[in-house]
Amino acid sequence: MNGSLKSAMKLAAGAIGGYAAWRATMAWSRAYDLRNKVVVITGGSRGLGLVLARQFCAEGSRVAILARDENELELARIDLEGQGAKVLPLSCDVTREEDIAGCLSIVRDELGIVDVLVNNAGVIQVGPLDSLTMADFEEAMATHFWAPLYAIRAVVPHMRRHMGGRIVNIASIGGQIAVPHLLPYCASKFALVGFSDGLRSELAKDGIYITTVCPGMMRTGSPRHALFKGQHRAEYAWFSVLGAQPLLSLSADRAARQIVNACRAGRAKITLSLPAKLAVRAEALAPELTAWITSMVNTCLPAPGGIGRKSLPGAASTSAWSPSALTFLNEVAARENNEMLP
Repeated sequence: MNGSLKSAMKLAAGAIGGYAAWRATMAWSRAYDLRNKVVVITGGSRGLGLVLARQFCAEGSRVAILARDENELELARIDLEGQGAKVLPLSCDVTREEDIAGCLSIVRDELGIVDVLVNNAGVIQVGPLDSLTMADFEEAMATHFWAPLYAIRAVVPHMRRHMGGRIVNIASIGGQIAVPHLLPYCASKFALVGFSDGLRSELAKDGIYITTVCPGMMRTGSPRHALFKGQHRAEYAWFSVLGAQPLLSLSADRAARQIVNACRAGRAKITLSLPAKLAVRAEALAPELTAWITSMVNTCLPAPGGIGRKSLPGAASTSAWSPSALTFLNEVAARENNEMLP
């Protein structure tokens, strides 16, 4: 081995070691004690939002959950208080700026200044482009981009005066790699990822750390609440079956633990599940190949037809394929995470 190669290897080893030391130092300096912190979770009445609420409560946080459905909120309150937690449930349409502002004002009056904001509320429309309407894209953008923006604008001034805070934006692998038959979802999640990344750069000086979360498929029980178009039963079948497979999806509890830990550490971005991480790396290294693979996947998905541009929830799109043994894990998650209401 010649001298120049040895020098290069030493330099590389030093750089890696320096980076590791820097990360450890930064993680220590940003460590955030979640006890007694005021945490607001949008979409907190079911699915991942409810699981996150459980885990923040277990950390000793004071939690407020926001959602539209009052029945779901009441069931979530009973669930959380049954575990010894005290929670503030608030009915809120997060796509309305005035609703967000009103609810966050109540949170400040009841619990105190918001220390942690988790933008989790979501909507999914599944179907080919021909079945989608402008309203589908507008709803996705309203829920995944405008709603987080409204909430962030409401809490940041108080966080600045409080000299710090945490904001967790639940995006998606669909905000890093476009997925066929999920165009409104992907477009809006791409918008959230870009906004979230830029926001972190601007707010870090104020001690406010933004964490962008990009999960792959998770077993939360949520497919029954997603909206399906075109051949809605076939769309629900592929969507719910793939999302229930243990090698392709992550349990909601495990995902929530990683999100809470990332929030505590002030991480910039996390991608959840091994398949999602591999997909992101593949897209970065071979975008043409990735585009070809997703186009091949698209040929296997249902063609336009069926109910066309109408939409039905997964609960009204069942078939022999779903629910079935193939979706068993997601059905269990639905019962555990308050997803069973129609």
